[in-house]
Amino acid sequence: MTEPVTITSRDNPLLKELRKLAADGAAYRKTGRVWIEGEHLCSAYMQKGFQPSIAVVLESKQALAQSNIAGAAIKLIVIPDALMAEISPLDSLPGIGFVCDLPAQTALLPEARSVVLDRLQDPGNVGSVLRSAAAFGFTQVIALKGSAALWSPKVLRAGMGAHFGLHLIEGASSDDVASLSHPLAVTSSHQGQYLHDMLQKKELPAQLNWALGHEGQGICSELMAAARWHVRIAQPGGEESLNVAAAAAICLHASASVAI
Repeated sequence: MTEPVTITSRDNPLLKELRKLAADGAAYRKTGRVWIEGEHLCSAYMQKGFQPSIAVVLESKQALAQSNIAGAAIKLIVIPDALMAEISPLDSLPGIGFVCDLPAQTALLPEARSVVLDRLQDPGNVGSVLRSAAAFGFTQVIALKGSAALWSPKVLRAGMGAHFGLHLIEGASSDDVASLSHPLAVTSSHQGQYLHDMLQKKELPAQLNWALGHEGQGICSELMAAARWHVRIAQPGGEESLNVAAAAAICLHASASVAI
């Protein structure tokens, strides 16, 4: 079991780094480390076989310092509740958080079933799409330039641990998408085949990639031109469009039902 070290100074270099990682959604790109907080996320990280560099435990929750979660870290830190309040934006302070080394950016996997994010802006949407991708058997998520930072704190919280089981690519281009082996389907609110018709007619293949577009502008022209299918979701209630995260869940679930 790792022996805990108590830090009480807010000027400690580690705490300065944590405040920056928690507040700046793109800070991880400079530091190569991410901050995750809460027992759920920390447990999800460990369940995928990763070891955190540092576990940070709340002073009022020191029993966690003796837990298997905290003990797995290379280094164990205990800090006062007041200092954690300066780091975490959550209303209810997390009992534990991890400092984790960011996975090395690896090459795109052409054969992987992939979800392409075309400039999605909202971190909650991005995290939700990652959860759906992981749930429905898509193993790679490719974020084109202009998309929300995949490892930002808000996306991590919305992803609820999905990050740790996915192959994530950031800063990609439409040319990268063109190198994928499986054909591409793009979502649209106003054109293309209806998803339920494709399922009924068995026209939705088990092996395909999905692209989801910017919340306001939709899919870019390059991906629209490259797509084999343009797919829309019937909305008998009369709404103009669905939230992109909701549309992603419906489309990816449809693909999963074909692949089973």
